[in-house]
Amino acid sequence: MKLNQFYNDLKDSYLFHTVAVRTAEYAAKNPGKKIIKLGIGDVTLPLPAVCVKAMKAACDEQLTKEGFVGYGPYEGFEFLRNAISAYYGSRGTKIKASEIFVSDGAKSDIGNILDLFDRDNAVLVPDPVYPVYVDTNVMCGRKIIYANGNEDNGFLPAPDPSVKADLIYICSPNNPTGAAYDKKGLEAWVKYALDVGALILYDAAYEAFITKDLPRSVYEIDGARGCAIEFCSFSKNAGFTGERCAWCVLPDELVFEGKKLSSMWLRRQSTRYNGAPYVIQRGAAAALTEEGLLQIKKNLDYYKENAKIIGGCLDRLGIYYTGGVNSPYIWLKCPDGLGSWEFFDLLLDKCQVVGTPGEGFGECGKGFFRLTSFGSHENTLEAVGRIEEAFR
Repeated sequence: MKLNQFYNDLKDSYLFHTVAVRTAEYAAKNPGKKIIKLGIGDVTLPLPAVCVKAMKAACDEQLTKEGFVGYGPYEGFEFLRNAISAYYGSRGTKIKASEIFVSDGAKSDIGNILDLFDRDNAVLVPDPVYPVYVDTNVMCGRKIIYANGNEDNGFLPAPDPSVKADLIYICSPNNPTGAAYDKKGLEAWVKYALDVGALILYDAAYEAFITKDLPRSVYEIDGARGCAIEFCSFSKNAGFTGERCAWCVLPDELVFEGKKLSSMWLRRQSTRYNGAPYVIQRGAAAALTEEGLLQIKKNLDYYKENAKIIGGCLDRLGIYYTGGVNSPYIWLKCPDGLGSWEFFDLLLDKCQVVGTPGEGFGECGKGFFRLTSFGSHENTLEAVGRIEEAFR
């Protein structure tokens, strides 16, 4: 028996685990101090009432022989796939229910989708980047190419025609930088993918935070149906981080080497996955009703206000940042030339505020730091007050 030696190429610890350990160590040494956590992107508001009501009703169904539901379709229940299709349609984007596949999370899908592709494919990822994109490919031994995001390009790298990639990761609005591509920016990536025969893996988990006239789906771009898989989630819009429900879209046009990717994905899922629970899918479908979308908007507005509060603080301090407008994330430049982990320790020590060091998201994240707007109004205001007092 031999182990997968590519695991030796991974960092010793997942970024957020390291942050949690260092925060716990500080708390143990300073038991009387209140620590405010603005690091991990986990929601804090309760689930929308309409979702809880639907899940309770689905639980009650399981008490009767007529209402009991066992194994569901591997693609997801038709009622939820139809609801997701209608959600796209309400924004003018046509996606058939048969092109939608429901799962227990976008993170799972983004990792599992790699089963469809040869290990020799070259992978292009933006830097800074959500660590899962990199780690799942490192585990497979794939070659990784980085598209550097920085202040000069607003952390929205454009394709380089001299670089040949097979799989391309795009997250917009981006995690961790909060930057979001406009239509012209996405058109450039779609054209590049079509020109070189590559496939875009498009993470739209934060699309509901977009407030400006920016694309919320890659399929708003002409040609994208022939070169992109889209991943989306109920985690951030409906607060399902603990309930686990998401979906991905594989358009019928995605055919490579004579094989339809949606058929391959269904084959993979039916072999290695039994689907998200019926009760959870009922709650997810409720989130996309007229009432559900209104309740979601109320929660999103709450988080957007927090982002505005944090952004206002950084404006007053004269600190450069991206995000905070179309995203729950604020990506700031560490003051006084500090490194990311140096600033982490300083912010924790002086303000008892926890964020995420930018270098944990890649080389281009060095000297930057991520804060999230998922805390309470009260904690966000208190954190901002502490930061202004410490750095003004």
